Amino acid sequence: MRSRRLLTHEVWLVLGVSLGASGLWALVRYIGDLTAPGPVRQQVAELNSSAAPGRPWLDLALQLTGIATAIVPAFLALHLLVRDGGGLASIGLGRGRGGLVRDARFGAGLAAVVGGGGLGLYLLAWHSGANLTVVPTSLPDVWWRIPVLVLSAVQNAVLEEVVVVGYLLTRLRQLGWDERAALAASAVLRGLYHLYQGLGGFAGNLVMGLLFGWIYQRRGRVGPLVVAHALIDIVAFVGYVVMAGRVSWLPTS
Repeated sequence: MRSRRLLTHEVWLVLGVSLGASGLWALVRYIGDLTAPGPVRQQVAELNSSAAPGRPWLDLALQLTGIATAIVPAFLALHLLVRDGGGLASIGLGRGRGGLVRDARFGAGLAAVVGGGGLGLYLLAWHSGANLTVVPTSLPDVWWRIPVLVLSAVQNAVLEEVVVVGYLLTRLRQLGWDERAALAASAVLRGLYHLYQGLGGFAGNLVMGLLFGWIYQRRGRVGPLVVAHALIDIVAFVGYVVMAGRVSWLPTS
């Protein structure tokens, strides 16, 4: 095991090229939203937008490139854990304890609970004026829209759960952090990089981070969290395509 100093530097660098940088960007963007004219909820946060409007093949290539490059920090974190002798099983990826089927079942149940609660919190925050209007997708209506949204959801899930839960909590434990302090740090980071959506995005993901981190600390498996997160995002992205403009209760841009 490397020295405490080197581990600390490693954690800052991994976060600096991934979700820590996203958190800083989200904070600055939210300050911009607060200081812009007009109510916050009239502003829009787009999650999956066109990268080349009017050029579908170039747009597809850019979407896939963005997804592929965005997931690299998760593989970097896994590489660092494996290099130190932990292996993927140390954070509960792969077969291991519990198995893939059990992970999928637990993750699906977790997604149902967290997804429903998250939608309710978002609507409450939006109606209170504390949240931007979140548009899960504005991609054009082309054949690859749904597959790209599914891939984007899986990329989000792998990146966030591997880096912010599996990697970060493992490293903080190795650095001697108290479990509760490590859990709080992980959850605050998750909330911070969703702050571009508004206070509702921050609060909802803070709660999700506390729950997911607590489950990981008790079960030692990232697998179910990846499944749950991917399902939540898939339902949000694809559900928006299906329901936007067709139901009165869903805010749209």
